[in-house]
Amino acid sequence: MGNQVYFEDVQEGTEVPTLRKDPTTQQLVKYAGASGDYYQIHYDLNYAKGNGLPDVILHGALKGAWLGQVMTDWIGAEGMLKSLTTQYRGMDVPGTPMLGKGVVTKKYTENGENLVDCDIWLEDHEGKKTTPGAATVALPSRG
Repeated sequence: MGNQVYFEDVQEGTEVPTLRKDPTTQQLVKYAGASGDYYQIHYDLNYAKGNGLPDVILHGALKGAWLGQVMTDWIGAEGMLKSLTTQYRGMDVPGTPMLGKGVVTKKYTENGENLVDCDIWLEDHEGKKTTPGAATVALPSRG
């Protein structure tokens, strides 16, 4: 985790620091074992190509986890991830970098919590947003 971010530090339009991931086929095999998602399109090239895919593809849930990491890395130890949603709009393949990004869209206080809404996404090496999402975090106050 990085430095602590406080509610007073962010405004609408504040960018969340970028997280770079460089997925490998080996990582997909490990994730299959950890998650129990053994669908062969994630680690068997012949099977993936036999199903019309250009390569093995990243697990959607793995990409969702990376978006969670984008937020938890940013908010620091005293922040709390309150909600996270993702949509899978594109297939991504190992061997190309993925960038996790985000921007603050709303800042408000509700039920005594300092909340921040963000649009978040993963984009591929060509800048295409393949995995959009949204998150709400609670941040501590400097006060």
